Amino acid sequence: MAYLIKNAHLYNPDDMGVQDVLVVNDKVAAIGKDLTVVLPDLEMVDAKGMIMTPGFIDQHIHVTGGGGEGGPKSRTPEIVLSELVECGTTSLVGVSGTDSVSRSIPNLLAKVQALTDEGVSAWMYTSNYAYPPTTLTGSVKNDLLMVHEVLGVKIALGDHRSSFPTTQQVLDLLTQIRVGGMIAGKIGVLHIHLGNVPGAFEMFEDIVNRGFPIRHIRPTHCARDKYVFGKALEFGKRGGRIDITTGGSCAFESPADAVEAAWDAGVDQSLITMSSDGHGSVPRFNEKGEMVGLGIGGVACNLRDLKKLISRGHEVQKVLPLLTRNVAQGLELRGKGEVKCGASADFCLFDQNWELKDVFAKGAAMMRNGEILKKGTFEY
Repeated sequence: MAYLIKNAHLYNPDDMGVQDVLVVNDKVAAIGKDLTVVLPDLEMVDAKGMIMTPGFIDQHIHVTGGGGEGGPKSRTPEIVLSELVECGTTSLVGVSGTDSVSRSIPNLLAKVQALTDEGVSAWMYTSNYAYPPTTLTGSVKNDLLMVHEVLGVKIALGDHRSSFPTTQQVLDLLTQIRVGGMIAGKIGVLHIHLGNVPGAFEMFEDIVNRGFPIRHIRPTHCARDKYVFGKALEFGKRGGRIDITTGGSCAFESPADAVEAAWDAGVDQSLITMSSDGHGSVPRFNEKGEMVGLGIGGVACNLRDLKKLISRGHEVQKVLPLLTRNVAQGLELRGKGEVKCGASADFCLFDQNWELKDVFAKGAAMMRNGEILKKGTFEY
């Protein structure tokens, strides 16, 4: 399987100008101008006038379905492959949520493995909202070492559904994650669902002041509450990574506004990411503000807000890292988040209006000319 993408304007995510990109099997084999290649079964792709970007990485998706707070009928369904493809998401991290009973961690692992088999790259965080964490092997360290897909642990803080652990308990958990990651050759992170109850960032500050490395602490939903967002900015200025959720509630008019506010506040651009919180349940309201039903949180909101930021005049190479390089570097996903020689062949092709036309994941064509070619096992 080999493709030669000709004359694309490449953002890798840095602006590389017009380039040819050679893909062999699942890797980018060469990048240059006017490449001449002779290979069996080589397919040429004319990308003149097209914009090429890395495939997007969504580090927070409820792949097995979220919801459940309203009883069994309120559980949202599992995600299907085509939802990811149609918004350019080629890599993801699956998470569990409130329902830690009917949505088990082994089920999460199986779904992550299924999505990987279907064509994208998928990882997961073990556990859910709870403390002590719900693991696969009975140990955070063992999960990190023995399960390739596990990048860290999820927990909820400052939320009425969380366990409200003490600072010492969170520090003990972080120590397990750090040591487990060292043994497994992974970074090891604590992925933290933030509610709007104050106290989480004060806890992080205490932990970092004691000497614990800030790079293992990964708060998400940082813009759902103005107070929490203010504390997140302080955390970011200290060198912590902050993740802004593009789906669900937001204290700003749009998540794009929150990203701009973080940039304006002076947070290092490389420390800011976006994720969708896809397949969580989303309440639907009538004109009187009464809840009339539940919907499913989509994953296309990442692409929506990326396009919104670009439309506001921000440089493409400033915006793209929010969903590509910044995420990959933060989670140490080697070969992901960039289009460069030796990297995984995950990329998107857009027209000049930023309409998504082609998606490739691990070198395979998933979408061509706006038509989805690869769907999940049960979508056909």
